[in-house]
Amino acid sequence: MHLEKILFATDFSENSEHAFEYALSLARQFNAKLYLVHVINEPVDLRGFYVPHISFEKLEKEIEEGAEKMMQKFCQAKLKDFSNYESSIIAGIPYEEIMKKAEAENISLIVLGTQGRKGLDHFLFGSTAERVVRSAKCPVMTVRLP
Repeated sequence: MHLEKILFATDFSENSEHAFEYALSLARQFNAKLYLVHVINEPVDLRGFYVPHISFEKLEKEIEEGAEKMMQKFCQAKLKDFSNYESSIIAGIPYEEIMKKAEAENISLIVLGTQGRKGLDHFLFGSTAERVVRSAKCPVMTVRLP
């Protein structure tokens, strides 16, 4: 087995940070390029409702700018001595965008943290990791908090 390209999808949660250690370790071990992706879940379109002091377009821009800052901070803190990476912020449905990125870059392995949702919460919101596992054309590593 040789891993050339590893995609790590993050939501900047504690679960993601834990999973990142696996992604980085594997990237180092296999001298693989690491693709860090954060997907901004498309916000509900609030046009037509009264939302004071902010336009929908301004809200989207602020969310994107915030995500860019978080990604930059994450990379600076976690990738001090690792330079073979690329980061991106994408808007869309998380599992769909992760799959698109994996296919576009011909990814060897996807690494994701899992939230561990159960019951009604899992039924209503689903699981990005579960959907990626079901539809990925490459291996997927899911990592839970201990």
